[in-house]
Order: sequence, then C-alpha cells, then structure tokens
Amino acid sequence: MATDFRLKDHLPNITQRIVETYNSVGTINHLDHSPLPNYDEIVLVIDALKEIIYPGFRRREGLHRGNVQYYVGELVDRLHDQLTVQIGRALRHEAGATSICESEQDFEALGQAKTLLFLERLPELREILATDVQAAYDGDPACKNVDEVIFCYPGLEAVTVFRLARELYQLEIPFIPRMMSEWAHSKTGIDIHPGATVGRFFFIDHGTGVVIGETCEIGEHVKIYQGVTLGALSFPTDNDGHLVRGKKRHPTIEDRVVLYANATVLGGHTVIGHDSVVGSSVWLTQSVDPHRTVVLEKPKLKTQSDEDNEFQPKTNYQI
Repeated sequence: MATDFRLKDHLPNITQRIVETYNSVGTINHLDHSPLPNYDEIVLVIDALKEIIYPGFRRREGLHRGNVQYYVGELVDRLHDQLTVQIGRALRHEAGATSICESEQDFEALGQAKTLLFLERLPELREILATDVQAAYDGDPACKNVDEVIFCYPGLEAVTVFRLARELYQLEIPFIPRMMSEWAHSKTGIDIHPGATVGRFFFIDHGTGVVIGETCEIGEHVKIYQGVTLGALSFPTDNDGHLVRGKKRHPTIEDRVVLYANATVLGGHTVIGHDSVVGSSVWLTQSVDPHRTVVLEKPKLKTQSDEDNEFQPKTNYQI
C-alpha cells in the first residue's frame, strides 16, 4: 500500500500540540537559555584524556620519547580550549545567566582557570591510575600482563573516567563530571558517581552491574566483583517531603576489603572494616569489624526427578 500523502495534513496540528507542551511542561526543555555543555565535545575530551593517560595504547601509534612531548602538547593545548568553553557553559548555566550581558561574571575566564587547575592534576592522576592497573594485574590470575589490563578491562575504563570526573567534581564544575561518568556507565555497565572517594590500588573485576554511590568512601587495595552495590539505605526527607541532600548516605569500605559478586552494602553509617571479606549475594546494612568474613549460610540445592515432579534433595553438590 502506497503512502497517502493527504494524511500528512495532520502533521502541522500535531506539531502545534507538541510545541504547546513546551510551555505547560517546561521542566524538560531548554529554550531561550545559554548553551549547555556539548555531549559530543565531552566525549572527545574523554578520548583525549585517555590518550594522555595511556599514550601509545589508544589512537596514535609510533610514539616514542622523541616525539611524545609534541603529541601530548598538542592534546593538552586542544583540551585547554575545549574544556575552557565547556566548563564556562556549565558554570554559566548553573549561575542562571543567559548571556554575557546579564552577568558581570566572565564565565569563560573562570572556565579557563578551572581547566588549568584540572590539567595540573593529570601527572598525579597518572600515578594513581598506575596503581589501579597494577591492582588489576595482581588481582586476576587470568591476566597475562598490564598491557592486557589497559587494552581490555572495563573496570579500568570505568575507574579511569571516574578519577578524571572526580577531579572536575572537586572543582565544583556542574554537569560535566556526571556526563563523563554516565558515558562510562553506558560503555562498561559500571556506575561510579564522581562524588565518591576511592583510594589507590582499586580493582573492579568483570564489573557489569557495579554501583558506587555519591558519598561512598573506599580505602586502598579494595577489590570488588560484578553486581556489587554500595548504595543508600533510605532517603531522608524534610518537613515538606523533599529529599535532604548533602548527607552521607553510602557506606565506607576500609582498606584491603574484598566484596564478591552481587554483594549489597547500604547506608551512610555502615562501615566494612579493613581486611574483611564480604561473600556473594550478602545484604549488609550494619557495620562489620576488621578481619571478618561475612557469608550467607550454606544453601541446599534440589533437583527435579525424571519420574515425578517432586523436587528431591541432591546432597552430592558442593557449594
């Protein structure tokens, strides 16, 4: 059946009805305001930062000590310009200004200042991320070398973007840290809020489904597996029923803790003591002393008989 083009006469009316909602449902459109940070530009920033952090592993081949300074210098110069504009946009929107004339604040100059503070942190961030790479190699017997970690491990990808976003978060830059962390979330299945505090030698093995909340505090030499949630136990509200923000809602994980697959640890007052192990599928809303192992009681498996529909215990399975 051919398209009946006469039915397209309905489209102007549909368009008008849609546009009318821009007034009645104004919270989800961004009109007549200053430009927001550009998502595609932020993705380019992430790629350039990873190129600086891990030179020779990403886009550019043939790097050596004789040419790497020129290449990185070009990347840093481009990053300066990109971030100055994008951070300036984010700051302007946060301040509620719609044009330069409406505010005496020079947001692009402020964006440049914050960009330089961020770029100054890259040498130390490389040192920290080197410990994360080493933790992945040391913590996974299937890993052949550290190059494999950098090339292949989604946990390192997520942690790399998190540590970069965390620096911007600490500089009180709106939007962009969350844009970065959610991009990493979409690529790896690992959701780390840029407000979380994470120590050195951090390793996420496999990683899919990991969630780490905004106020979570994680020590050094911590290892977590897929499906782990470090979340909030509840969300307090004020007298008007609005969420109370800015409180510690997520747990503290001390040094040298291992959290196995699908473990859930909730609450701002929950502390997992150093050198502890939390077993798979454990649900914790209370603190654990150091040097403890927390596991579920051993379950009993059952199998169905071919002769009937009764489930019979099968005792020769080992868990």
